[in-house]
Amino acid sequence: MTQASPITSLKGMFCAIMLAAAVLAAATPAPAFAKDNTAAQPPAVSVAEVSEMAFAETILVTGSLVAREEVLVTSQLEGFRITEILSEQGDRVAKDQVLAKLDDRTLKAQLAQSLANLNRAKAAIEQAKSQIAQAEASLKQAEAAFERARELRKTGTTSQAVYDEREAAARTAAAVLASAKDGQTLAEAEKAQIEAQIEEIRVRLGYTDIVAPIDGLVSRRTARLGATVSTMSDPLFRIIAKGEIELEAEVPEFYLPKITPGAEAMISVAGLANRKGKVRLVSPEIDKATRLGRVRIFIGDDAELRVGAFARGTMTTATSRGLGVPASAVIFRENESFVQVVKDDRVETRRIRTGLRSAEAVEVLEGLKAGDLVVARSGTLLRDGDVVRPVIARPTALSEAR
Repeated sequence: MTQASPITSLKGMFCAIMLAAAVLAAATPAPAFAKDNTAAQPPAVSVAEVSEMAFAETILVTGSLVAREEVLVTSQLEGFRITEILSEQGDRVAKDQVLAKLDDRTLKAQLAQSLANLNRAKAAIEQAKSQIAQAEASLKQAEAAFERARELRKTGTTSQAVYDEREAAARTAAAVLASAKDGQTLAEAEKAQIEAQIEEIRVRLGYTDIVAPIDGLVSRRTARLGATVSTMSDPLFRIIAKGEIELEAEVPEFYLPKITPGAEAMISVAGLANRKGKVRLVSPEIDKATRLGRVRIFIGDDAELRVGAFARGTMTTATSRGLGVPASAVIFRENESFVQVVKDDRVETRRIRTGLRSAEAVEVLEGLKAGDLVVARSGTLLRDGDVVRPVIARPTALSEAR
């Protein structure tokens, strides 16, 4: 008998094993997949409940701090040198306080000369008065002599030559008196002219003291020691009248009609606490290029504020109380407003009429009632009729308990 090889024996064993596995697989029933009894869930959507809220419509404006009234201090003199500076930027000054001094030696010399001329004019007047008195006495004597000659001439006791001589003497005396009076008038006119010159010099001497025309805060000084002043140069000092500061802000023309003088505002300046302000002026003009109008908000005298600093102002233009929804829930389209209402777990787009708007909420005047649920964030690709699972969103900070 022939003996089988080892390889043939191994092949036989492998075939036997595979055959047994196939028989076992055929005998084992196929596993049945577990039936999923859980139905598909609709998508969860955050919704907000329509509730009563307090609304305050605010307008945010930006601009720079400026002086309510800026006073420019210049020199009334031309060509005078600055000899002394008595005030610096940031100083508080009072009305008529001396800020700087100019060289006044030339004017003082002119004043002394004019005073001397005034004394000479006064002496000329006194001399003219003496001449008038002398001329009046001479005229009286000449007229008396002429009168006697005239009476004697009527009686024929005096000659025509004597009569003519006495008449000429009287007329000469009258002319001398008139000349003396004219001399007095001329001397008095010269005296008046000199007095006017003296007054002018004294006024100019007063201008050598550069004074503050009003109480306030020195915001800028361009005066330099030794510099020659000129009426055409920059102001020597700039003064913030009474130290009062305002916010000059630019406002879009849409909001401008809502801002009225006297409205209160809250002013925010970087690095400082908020300040209260009040609208003082609303410009009647709107810039054609930017479509912005200017508003002046009065703050007052505040030592911490700096002219030119950037500031923001917040003004409340209207307040109300009514139903509201989150601002993110409102869809604005073609000048109309819509919300997506969730009713019986289905989405429904509804048109509403809105009122005041704030940063986080919109007042609803028509279209909704208290307790309605609206999709908290519009534009979530939801359509009318979609089935959703509403999840109440956390109320906004503006919501108030009903």
